[in-house]
Amino acid sequence: MESRPAENPRLGPIGFARFLWRQLTSMRTALVLLLMLALAAVPGSLVPQRSSDPNGVLQYQAKNPDLFKVLDSFGLFSTFSSPWFAAIYLLLFVSLIGCIIPRARHHFEALIAKPPKTPARLARLVGFTELTTTLDAETAVLEARRVLKAQGYRVERYGDSISGERGYLRETGNLVFHTALVGVLASVAIGGGLGYTGQRVLLQDEPFTNVLADYDSFHPGTWFDQDTSLAPFSLRLDHFDSVYSFESDGVWHPRDFTASLSTRTPGGDWAPATLKVNSPLEIGGAQVYLQGNGYAPVVSIRNPAGVEVYRQAVPFLALDGNLRSGGVVKVTDGLSAQLGMQGFFYPDPYTSRDGSLQSFSPNLGDNALLTLLVYRGDLGVDEGRNGNVYNLDTTNLQQIAGATDALTLTPGQIVDLPDGMGSIELVGVARYIGIDIHHDPTQLFVLGFVIAAVLGLLTSLFISRRRMWIKVTPGSDGSRLEYAGLARGEDAGLASAVTEMAQAHADALERRMSS
Repeated sequence: MESRPAENPRLGPIGFARFLWRQLTSMRTALVLLLMLALAAVPGSLVPQRSSDPNGVLQYQAKNPDLFKVLDSFGLFSTFSSPWFAAIYLLLFVSLIGCIIPRARHHFEALIAKPPKTPARLARLVGFTELTTTLDAETAVLEARRVLKAQGYRVERYGDSISGERGYLRETGNLVFHTALVGVLASVAIGGGLGYTGQRVLLQDEPFTNVLADYDSFHPGTWFDQDTSLAPFSLRLDHFDSVYSFESDGVWHPRDFTASLSTRTPGGDWAPATLKVNSPLEIGGAQVYLQGNGYAPVVSIRNPAGVEVYRQAVPFLALDGNLRSGGVVKVTDGLSAQLGMQGFFYPDPYTSRDGSLQSFSPNLGDNALLTLLVYRGDLGVDEGRNGNVYNLDTTNLQQIAGATDALTLTPGQIVDLPDGMGSIELVGVARYIGIDIHHDPTQLFVLGFVIAAVLGLLTSLFISRRRMWIKVTPGSDGSRLEYAGLARGEDAGLASAVTEMAQAHADALERRMSS
């Protein structure tokens, strides 16, 4: 008779779905997804994120336009809200829940079950020890039960043997660890939906109020409610101190940044507060972080009649570590034509060997210098062009003061504008800081789950799951005693634990004989 080759059974749609579910909910898959999530979060620390550093994203785009397009196509500048990151996050969430539920059910069944029966051949198990005693079997069994209970074992008698088991906290800790991971994932997701992140350039002596209109950029969560989520408070930068040291490498290194603020909540007066790097300010349920700092030249512009038409502290963005900075001044009203100015500010200026201006240090000197390239024409503000306060589109503008005849000003100096359009004065130099305001109502929940995860992990690592047996065999002149153990997992101390148990039982029997 001709034999047929064996055929593998075909999986139908239901069988295939079960197979995928078993693979997804395996512990191995959960670990792989956890590793993938950690790797997926790496770009969030390598490139600036739109949610936390939108100006950094713009600077990255200006410096690396081609690379920016490639990275942005993968959503790397919005890593934590990208579809691929959310997919890994959701799969990990489902995988952990799928792992926890059957393991929790199995653990509960183990907790209410009796310890397993004594194996027939204890000699095959770890730490097998054999002793004899002149006491009868019943006495030896009762003492075995008492010794195992004293060592924290749940015990059950099977004939002339005692079975004990302990270490259930190991699996409990394992379940607590994985449940806490689910709690962390859920809390972070809920916090991202209910919270918000916003950025603001806070100029010296100009107050900020926690309303949407006062933010430079704002990123609300999915369930953000403007009426209830924004706690009322105000901030004001009073003074900013920076400490730099000049090192042997010829570079000024920052040592300390301290922003002296005034804060106010409804019904209260202005109160002093201090903001430092890695030391956020807590106010109104939000955390205020110090992200950056710089100089803001205070510019005043007058028309030919001497009437002031523009006066503003203009934040300039740092171009290097010595705070050589660039910025834009835009005057839309009050003059014969709109003016746009590209400026460079040098807090401690000097002329380099190639003839270009540089800043020797980031400290503000008495000879601080502001240079301006002046353009005239339609700035396109009404049409939505030139909306970026840090950028000036000069495509349709006429340059009336270029590199060879740029306007140069020191603090207190007044210079005439080209073509008799008026005058400009550098009134002074203010400081500004970049702040990031973050509100997450689930932070305490995340902290609690992290603590629970650590405690659960430590419990699962340092508690051993063991089964111990003491078997008594009656004889003509006493009883033969057998001891052995079995571990659920790796347990290097099992053999010594069996020896200690046998010794404790022998000591107990010795006391019974001498009493």
